[in-house]
Amino acid sequence: MPVLLHPLEPESEDRVGAPEWRQNIRNKVNAAQQLADRCSTKAVSLWQPRDSASFPNIANKQCRKTYMAPWRFRVEMLKGGGTVEQPPPADGVTLWKEKLKPPAWKANVPLPLNRDARTIQTNEYIQNYVRGVRLLAARLRQAEQEVNSMLQTVLRQREIIDQRLSDIRKSLLINEQSRKMRSYRPSSEQIPDKVDSLVLWEKEELRTLKRRMEKDMEASETFLRALAKSRENLKTCCEERLQAVDLMNHCFDSVLLEAGRQSWIDISRLHTPKVQGTASPPVDPLGVNPPECNLALTEAKRLISDGKTMLANFVKSQNHAHIWQMHINKTVGSTLNRKMQETTQLNDRLKIMSGLLRGTIHRCNKFKHEMSITQGLNKGPLCHTHLSAREKLDRPMVRVFQRHVGTQLPEASHLSMDSEKLKHYTNKLQEDLDKLNTTRNNLTASLRNKDTGRNVDYDVLRLRIRHSHPHVSYEQAQRLSFD
Repeated sequence: MPVLLHPLEPESEDRVGAPEWRQNIRNKVNAAQQLADRCSTKAVSLWQPRDSASFPNIANKQCRKTYMAPWRFRVEMLKGGGTVEQPPPADGVTLWKEKLKPPAWKANVPLPLNRDARTIQTNEYIQNYVRGVRLLAARLRQAEQEVNSMLQTVLRQREIIDQRLSDIRKSLLINEQSRKMRSYRPSSEQIPDKVDSLVLWEKEELRTLKRRMEKDMEASETFLRALAKSRENLKTCCEERLQAVDLMNHCFDSVLLEAGRQSWIDISRLHTPKVQGTASPPVDPLGVNPPECNLALTEAKRLISDGKTMLANFVKSQNHAHIWQMHINKTVGSTLNRKMQETTQLNDRLKIMSGLLRGTIHRCNKFKHEMSITQGLNKGPLCHTHLSAREKLDRPMVRVFQRHVGTQLPEASHLSMDSEKLKHYTNKLQEDLDKLNTTRNNLTASLRNKDTGRNVDYDVLRLRIRHSHPHVSYEQAQRLSFD
């Protein structure tokens, strides 16, 4: 505020002092006046807002009104035709009663309540930091829970894969036992057939499935180790972040819901281009989000995303292995059934032919017996006394006939020739009987071998059906095979 001073110079005719002396005093007064104005302006400038400005072309009375004009509320038109008063959009404290909104005030020197203000600022900074840390801890805990859930899911899927691998090993054991049992067939039945080729094909396919399942088991084991390591990292980071949240409640679920970020509640969800809710804090080694926590969250997201893909591949591979194993088992079983049916048909034909041969042998034996009787009758009795009168060569009719010269009768030679013929035909009949008996013995042996082969195939099929039951484990199949 300017100060009015009395004039130091009297009228010119009343001056007594020298002009130099008066000029000296005038200079001192002007210097003091300038110093007072400068200090007053400087003191006032320390308490002015940061965007205060002077208006040199406006009168002092209008200067305050012009300066406060941007602070006043603005009248805006509504769509319905009404009006509403809104404060200006700039920063500052809104005075609703006076309908003013002064700009933010910034003092260049500490205010009287500077200590309290600094304490409040520090407390607000700590509260914001602790809230951010609590939110990050909630994200870490949520990520840990999802990683743990993924780990349990992988463990359950690993048990299913292990069960499928055990079934494949059991099928390989059944295949080996089937080949060993079929080697007990007679040599005539061990000619390679489709069953043998299918059993070998089954072995190769089962080995391929076994290698695939073992690779899945190795991949699941590696992934489980990565999940366990990520869970430990998340747990360690969460415990380290919670050290500064002892004075606040740990309502992690409500904190995540209030944040409004679905990608924080479900970390496997992709981020949306337009972020809704609380923004992610920047990575700062000394801030809310240190690099190790951000790295743990990123690793957890990657593992969960990879885990879903891996689980889908595991389920697809396990279903394919199950379907293909059932198809292989069914194919080999149906081929064994057809082989047994063919063996049964051949047995029927062998039985029919063996019966025909037996009838033929009986008829030939009967004919041989009749021929031997005929040959005996043709030879006559062994003793001369047993000859009848009409069979003797010296009977009266022959003696009378042989009184003439050259009347030798061919009866003896004819009897001898007939005996030789009968003997020859009897020998040929015996050879045929030997051939028939040999053929019948071969048919009987073949029939016996066919029965043995069919029984072996039946035992193999029964073994496969019995051991392929889901309630029979690999260890039980091993014990049954050893028994």
